[in-house]
Amino acid sequence: MKPLSLRHAVVVITGATSGIGRATALTFAEHGATLVLAARRAHVLAEVVDECEELGARALAVPTDVTDAAAVQDLTKAALAFAGHIDIWVNNAGSGAVGRFEEVPLDAHERVIQLNLLGYLYGAHCALPHFRRQGYGTLINVISLGAWVPEAYTASYSASKYGLRGLMDTLRTELSNEPRIHVCDVHPSYIDTPGFQHGANYVGRVIKPAPPVFPAQKVADTIVAVAKRPRRTTMVGWPAYLLRWTYALAPGLIDHAGRRLFDTYFQQAKPAPVGENSLFEPNPAPHGADISGGWRQPATPRNGQWLGAALVAGLAVGLLAWPRKAH
Repeated sequence: MKPLSLRHAVVVITGATSGIGRATALTFAEHGATLVLAARRAHVLAEVVDECEELGARALAVPTDVTDAAAVQDLTKAALAFAGHIDIWVNNAGSGAVGRFEEVPLDAHERVIQLNLLGYLYGAHCALPHFRRQGYGTLINVISLGAWVPEAYTASYSASKYGLRGLMDTLRTELSNEPRIHVCDVHPSYIDTPGFQHGANYVGRVIKPAPPVFPAQKVADTIVAVAKRPRRTTMVGWPAYLLRWTYALAPGLIDHAGRRLFDTYFQQAKPAPVGENSLFEPNPAPHGADISGGWRQPATPRNGQWLGAALVAGLAVGLLAWPRKAH
């Protein structure tokens, strides 16, 4: 299949002010796309638009809270008024709440699901009718390794990501007679973004990604590659492949190892304030408008390689031992 040209393609991106969303906006801008960028913080969104325009792209900022269905509809109208059509819609806005299930307030659980699941549903509900009318279009969903492997103390986050898999699989089924309309899912491993600072913290310990940590640019490059050559499911980073298939083969092993890993980490991690951070309202804290969360320090890649190797070895040994333990 010939790659699609992105020059002058109209791309809507949610969650565009930091992390993966900001890196993706700039990467599409480098390819000459026309951008409609959405996020809650209007002033930061304007900065990203300026950066895209400096790269030669046309860009529009549309402040949007994706948990508000009407606001997502307004985003669609603004995109059509600005560019006349939409070629690619990237659902990316998301967050989480870390803590023991019953210790996370219900409103925080609800907010995570509204943001991660309903926000994507609202985006799809706006984009797909337009794609049907014009006969083509690509919906790209930035989901997570967490859609395949549950993690302790992230109940609502995992629920939202598993729910997205079911939602997008269903949409692909409904669109199976529309060969030029694509629903594509991207599942990153642990990524260096400010998202770990933005999410709600109910454990009172510093929350950081487990190594190896990959740069947000790796996900942005993957999203652009999927926009050029649409495909159903793409994993980003080798741990995503490893853990996805290991969990499919031995879920009990991963459940036990994952809980112990989190418990051990939280026993050793530095204290941190318990709070909502930017789950409900934008937080002007440091790293709030950055692509990187600062997790890839000079020593991190080496440590990540050692820990990654240890993870592979441990899973391999566990898989070999698992059938014997089961009898």
